[in-house]
Amino acid sequence: MDIPEAVVAVLREEGEPLHWTKIQDLALRRGYIDPFESPDVRKRLLAALADGVRTGQIEKTSTGVYRLRR
Repeated sequence: MDIPEAVVAVLREEGEPLHWTKIQDLALRRGYIDPFESPDVRKRLLAALADGVRTGQIEKTSTGVYRLRR
C-alpha cells in the first residue's frame, strides 16, 4: 500500500477527523506503511495529505487535522 492509500484507509476506518501525527501512527502500527520501504514517511505523508486536499478527497478541518470529504 502506498502512502496516499494508507492515509485514506486510516481516515475511512476511523471515521473522524484526525491529526496528521495520529494518521501516521495508525498507518505505521497497522502495517500500511513500511518505514524501511518508504524513506521520509513524515514528508511523504504530509505531501499526500496536501495532495488529497487539492484534489478534494480530503478536507482540512483545522491546523494539522484532516478527514475524508463527505
